[in-house]
Amino acid sequence: MTITIVGLGPGGPAQLTREAWEVLSTAGEVYLRTARHPTVAGLPAGLAVHSFDEVYEQTGAFDQVYQTIAERVLALGRRPQGVVYAVPGHPMVAEATVQLIRARLAETGESPRIVAGLSFIEPVLAALNVDALPTLQLADALDLAAKHHPAFHPDAPALVAQLYSPLIAGDVKLTLMNQYPDDHRVALAHAVGTPEARVEWLPLFEIDRSPHIAHLTALYVPPLPVSSAMESLQEVVAHLRAPEGCPWDREQTHQTLRTNLLEETYEVLEAIDADDPDAMREEFGDLLLQVVLHAQIATEAGEYSLAEVIAEITAKLIRRHPHVFGDTKVSSVGEVLENWEKLKAQERGGQAKPDKGVLGTLPPGLPALLQAATYQRRAARVGFDWPDIGGVRAKVQEEIDEVEAVDAEDTAALEEEVGDLLFAAVNWARWLKVDAESALRMANEKFAGRFRHMEAAAQAAGRALDSYNLQELDALWEAAKAA
Repeated sequence: MTITIVGLGPGGPAQLTREAWEVLSTAGEVYLRTARHPTVAGLPAGLAVHSFDEVYEQTGAFDQVYQTIAERVLALGRRPQGVVYAVPGHPMVAEATVQLIRARLAETGESPRIVAGLSFIEPVLAALNVDALPTLQLADALDLAAKHHPAFHPDAPALVAQLYSPLIAGDVKLTLMNQYPDDHRVALAHAVGTPEARVEWLPLFEIDRSPHIAHLTALYVPPLPVSSAMESLQEVVAHLRAPEGCPWDREQTHQTLRTNLLEETYEVLEAIDADDPDAMREEFGDLLLQVVLHAQIATEAGEYSLAEVIAEITAKLIRRHPHVFGDTKVSSVGEVLENWEKLKAQERGGQAKPDKGVLGTLPPGLPALLQAATYQRRAARVGFDWPDIGGVRAKVQEEIDEVEAVDAEDTAALEEEVGDLLFAAVNWARWLKVDAESALRMANEKFAGRFRHMEAAAQAAGRALDSYNLQELDALWEAAKAA
């Protein structure tokens, strides 16, 4: 197989390398990834020119465009005369088809001939008056458009190649807005390396409205104004744990941080219960710090790294969602949960660790209401549940009757029956789609707030609360409720 890949440079024929010109001058024909390039008009005379522009128009899915082109080039390369394939810029810079071709050839120990060209990067950076060092990130617009979150981090600039249509720009901006503010200032670089070069600064949400987007458009995304990447947080935590870092952070272990982890978790829950986005943002940050601290401690001990933590949970999410990332078909949330349990059972069967069953294990410190709800939810996933809410409601009444039937002197029996009543009540809450732990927490806060109001009223009246009779206390309570 003979495949020669030529870089056409970013602009006109004057930017072709001498080697590229010699290859094109001696070739009988050339296949272009796209004919929409300024160099095409100045190609050597007598050269038969073909392009794959129809693939962009005929292929619906963005991620299939490059795959289709690569397969066609590979097929052409199997001909006795091989193929000369030309791409904009440099073949090894932001050219997905080239990477696909190289990967396929590598399977048989082959490789294409690469004829260098000036990439689009240099003239774009010159037009923007920025330097590539130290941290410029590169991305392909089609790849970015097919994602839901950018593959690059926001603490370094990114250059997105081949933003060739408003349709692609619209999908790219939606992906980017999962990480950047809607009004983040970005730049569209049009036709750089040609006399028509233009740089257009505008808010991210407006990029697909530009009338200048064409086949030579690239997108420059500056970094966010403050450190926001996971890598930046890891650097700070690693620095704190370093010999020149903080004495307190350096002393911490997995065990000493247990209390911190629990406290931060409850503070997150408090922010969620208050439905306070600002508090949530802060408390989730504190909780994330605990995760990164533990990962850094483990990295230093040679146990595991944060990258391994992320890799494992990413693989698990993909593996347990075959209805999203595979061919499994589901029609309801119930089917999703049933399939989830089957997948977990398969995982347990293939691992050395003991089978913990459907219920699994729960942390001993988990609140009892949350523990009950978790057990009930897991049992329900395999069908062990009431057929309707009427049975649940009747069970609660049954447990009330059993509590009332117990001898008041039999404390052990009372404790058991009250426990059964609470368990049934949690199940009823689950059927009503109410989180029992959160509901009780809110009820506790409501009671405490009203009771403190009663105390304040008594103090204002110059009396001790315990001097009130029950009728007077009821009146204070009703006043607290009204307030």
